[in-house]
Amino acid sequence: MMILWRITAILVCFSVSAWAEDPVAVVDDFESESLPLFDGESLAGWEGNAYWFRIEEDDLNGDAIVAGRLDEKIPHNEFLCTTQNYENFELRYEVKLVGEGKNAGVQFRSKRVSGTTEVSGYQADAGEAWDRPVWGALYDESRRRKMLAEGDKESVVKLVRRDGWNAMRVVCRDKHIEIYLNGEKTIDYTEDDDSIPTFGVIGLQIHSGPPTEAWYRNLRVRQF
Repeated sequence: MMILWRITAILVCFSVSAWAEDPVAVVDDFESESLPLFDGESLAGWEGNAYWFRIEEDDLNGDAIVAGRLDEKIPHNEFLCTTQNYENFELRYEVKLVGEGKNAGVQFRSKRVSGTTEVSGYQADAGEAWDRPVWGALYDESRRRKMLAEGDKESVVKLVRRDGWNAMRVVCRDKHIEIYLNGEKTIDYTEDDDSIPTFGVIGLQIHSGPPTEAWYRNLRVRQF
């Protein structure tokens, strides 16, 4: 009986330890608690220049929103924005770049700049800028016009899938912002300027420049 009890105890301890170390066992309620930002059929809930944004089938993985074109240069930045504002939330999506250009990104807590095609606010960057990778960086678009925080260059180079889809995650709670690239945190930022709004639209960008497309899919948001 004592031997049986010891064997049982060992098995129980091993099982608990294995569960704790297995990332698959960690419960992620995001899918059940989030809502899609793209219905897969139309751009309902979004506003922007339809010439630069369209829906395309992505292989066998459903539909994607495509920003930009491969048959002509992009004269200035273009954005497709949600018609709804978001404040505290978790946003997940996948993005890939195709063509000659090297930059795009997703705006959040942002707003349109009247009389222009620009959007002002935070951006989770994608691609390259200033001759360095900026995937998963935090940029302040058309406002302070500077990089607020960047991930470690060597780590980002290893993480990014240059010819494939990159999984992005943005978490905003009050003044705190986190950005993740392919499962690894690249940004942990706290805003110290009280004049910066903590709410705004979400926007998909294609940067001005040579013929380029930014593909976005699996856009989902969970509000806190």
